[in-house]
Amino acid sequence: MPAIRTATSWPASSIATVWRNSALGRACPLAPRGFIPYPRAMAPPLLLLQDTRLTFGGTPLLEGAELSVSAGERVGLVGRNGSGKSTLLKIAAGLVQADSGPRFVQPGATVRYLPQEPDLSGFRTTLDYVEAGMGPGDAEYRAIYLLNELGLTGEEDPANLSGGEARRAALARVLAPEPDILLLDEPTNHLDLPAIEWLEAEIASLRSALVLISHDRRFLQDLTRATVWLDRGRTRRMERGFAFFEEWRDQVLEEEERDQQKLARKIVAEEHWMRYGVTARRKRNMRRVGELADLRARFRDHRGAVGTISVTATEADVSGKLVMEAEHISKSYGDRVIVRDLSIRIQRGDRIGIVGPNGAGKTTLLKMLTGELAPDSGKAKLGTNIEMATLDQRRAALDPNRTVRDTLTDGRGDQVFVGGNPRHVIGYMKDFLFTPEQAGTAVSRLSGGERGRLLLACALAQASNLMVLDEPTNDLDLETLDLLEEMIDDYAGTVLLVSHDRDFLDRTVTATIAYEGDGNWNVYAGGYSDMVAQRGHGVKARAAAAAAAAAPAAVKSSAAGSPASPAAAASKRKLSFKEKHALEQLPKRMSQLESDIKRLNNTLHTPNFYTRDPAGFQKATAELTKAQAALAKAEEEWLELEMLREELGG
Repeated sequence: MPAIRTATSWPASSIATVWRNSALGRACPLAPRGFIPYPRAMAPPLLLLQDTRLTFGGTPLLEGAELSVSAGERVGLVGRNGSGKSTLLKIAAGLVQADSGPRFVQPGATVRYLPQEPDLSGFRTTLDYVEAGMGPGDAEYRAIYLLNELGLTGEEDPANLSGGEARRAALARVLAPEPDILLLDEPTNHLDLPAIEWLEAEIASLRSALVLISHDRRFLQDLTRATVWLDRGRTRRMERGFAFFEEWRDQVLEEEERDQQKLARKIVAEEHWMRYGVTARRKRNMRRVGELADLRARFRDHRGAVGTISVTATEADVSGKLVMEAEHISKSYGDRVIVRDLSIRIQRGDRIGIVGPNGAGKTTLLKMLTGELAPDSGKAKLGTNIEMATLDQRRAALDPNRTVRDTLTDGRGDQVFVGGNPRHVIGYMKDFLFTPEQAGTAVSRLSGGERGRLLLACALAQASNLMVLDEPTNDLDLETLDLLEEMIDDYAGTVLLVSHDRDFLDRTVTATIAYEGDGNWNVYAGGYSDMVAQRGHGVKARAAAAAAAAAPAAVKSSAAGSPASPAAAASKRKLSFKEKHALEQLPKRMSQLESDIKRLNNTLHTPNFYTRDPAGFQKATAELTKAQAALAKAEEEWLELEMLREELGG
């Protein structure tokens, strides 16, 4: 295997000379072989991969892929499942060695990598695991601070963690050192919406350069400023964020298709000349023969774009108009209330999203609505002629020891029944981008994305008029998500959907059931963004109602004795003494809290503070958390009062 030129094998003087000479547009004698200089206008990269090539089992996975990350850059790495994104990120992290191609990391630059499946074995607690990823100069307090922010204490036994808890611990490990370069592979997997939104804000506040792989469109759109598309082993780069990617990708593929059509026409023309053209000198004829051979080779060796998955639901007979109804249902486990007095009617054709933090009871609510679990009180019933297909987030329906063929056919030969009609299993596999060779592959050998597609294939083979999808977006690539959204849109039946993907919810659901705390669930019209907007209006309405309650209860009648109009009452409403006092005092309170937070941060940054005084460190951390919460509450209260003051005209 050819040696890879890394930062340790390139003298710093060579790198500097390359950069100085690159603007002159000439080769630099000190540059490593195969190194391509960058223009002077571009900042020198902290991390650079060039002409990266890697082959697995005789099939090229990477054929000249490149990746460049400069200080502060935010790069989204996108591509189909199986295109090699995770492998390229591992090469960038130094965990996998490419067959060829230089890897350069600026001397002294720190790199932290988040894998899709973190390994916490060998550590006594989650705090030990996080601290093992920190360097001698890193702020010790950030380990326990980030674990607490992510809902962990630091005392958990890694062997007993769920997938979501392990992901949170791994995030704390890579974020704690505030590295120069963050390499994140699907960081939102297994996280709930509050954790995703917190993570987004935390990454945005860091100065670290970022390379991000994610299937969460909103996450990519909010955090990326450049996009690298890995397709058929090669990379293309766009100096714009993910929001512009899909339009750019479609243009590139259209241009490629036009080029192939031109090449085909040119080959036909050359073949016609070879058969019927005027005979010229033999030397010239041989040149034309050689050129035709080259054209044919280019056309033959072209790797077309990966095909698209065929996502079509098999629909059963039409259900009754009322699909399900819940009247004052409640459910508790011990003292913990999961659902409290919820009533809802779901009609044929509705698309209902269910959102809430992990552990809120989304799956429990789903089971109660579908009749799988009886409520403690109230009643829930299904409508008439319901045929249900279910997609389980835990992939529990997949036996890891079964092959792909047996999973689809239930072990009954080569026929898979799609809506009751037989199809050959290989043809049905191709609809979901599986190759014929994978028919005998065990489920345990499939990637996360392939397992997701297999489960989707099983669910869509069932005839249904009610689809229950519990986290269907896990591990699916963006193109498959697009087609799944189109399938849901075209589906004539009813859909119940649990998801943490904000963009997916916005594109698919017509109403959202949202967790409000303490077992309370509210129903909002529209998708996730609509729900957030309606919640915001609700906060303003409650503030206005509270302010109105503080005013005199009665409004004096007019001189004629008739009640004052609402407009007149509003014009006479003024801020109460208590509200005026709060408006005057809250800025002072916020200023004091900001000073306390700054002081506590400085204390926590004291070298070896945690080692010298663990109890004092824990106390300071608790005080910091309390002060931050108090500041957020004070800011919200001041904002509501200030808005009320403006509405009342001063």
